Amino acid sequence: MATNRSRRLRKKLCVDEFQELGFELNLEFKEDLSEAEIDAFLTAFLDEAMKANGVDYVGGDDFGLVCLAKRGSVSEEQRAAVEAWLKGRAELTNVEVSPLLDVWYPEKPINPAA
Repeated sequence: MATNRSRRLRKKLCVDEFQELGFELNLEFKEDLSEAEIDAFLTAFLDEAMKANGVDYVGGDDFGLVCLAKRGSVSEEQRAAVEAWLKGRAELTNVEVSPLLDVWYPEKPINPAA
């Protein structure tokens, strides 16, 4: 595809100055947790970690992508707040939080201005 794109097209494609950042999560639950306990954790996760930080979660119980709840990028502060919340939970045995990445084109590097 041509690299000489109009501003409108760059915005539509979420590239260059319109790049949107997020991060991936990998969660491991304790083996002895019941379905009800996992559901309670997920409800708290969505309310206390996601909504409270203005981000959304797309994925399953143990793996997913966190992106901004509106158009734009997740900040490093939001990423750190979610990571701290997850690491403080007793239901999890392991938490992996990726560095910020391009949510539309994960293979592309992050723009320095993003």
